[in-house]
Amino acid sequence: MTLIARFQVDSFEPRQVTDLNADWIGLLTFNKTFTKGIIGHATTLFMSAGTAEGSRSYVATERITGHTEDGLEGEVTVQHGGLESAPDTWFGHIVPTTGTGAFKDWAGSARIRHDEEGAYFEIDLS
Repeated sequence: MTLIARFQVDSFEPRQVTDLNADWIGLLTFNKTFTKGIIGHATTLFMSAGTAEGSRSYVATERITGHTEDGLEGEVTVQHGGLESAPDTWFGHIVPTTGTGAFKDWAGSARIRHDEEGAYFEIDLS
């Protein structure tokens, strides 16, 4: 089953790691609202490397809380990333055994995609 989960980023905040001189990385937290496929919210920890537009990379881990449009409710953790300039490197997956409630047995891929409506997760549940 494929689930399309549309979201918007509501806010983000730069973060720092104490005692780490790390001008070569960026660290942010995001708050997202999910509006279709999954209705709910997420907190995301986002780390990027590189400074040149178009050639950066990232990895993010986020905890999604909400319900599907057919009423299944729970939480799950997703990790995703890739090279900004190479969509074929983009990856994403549900972190095993992180689901709760009706999402308890969720497993599979969870990749970020973009279209004319914006960003969304394409979640392939296995």
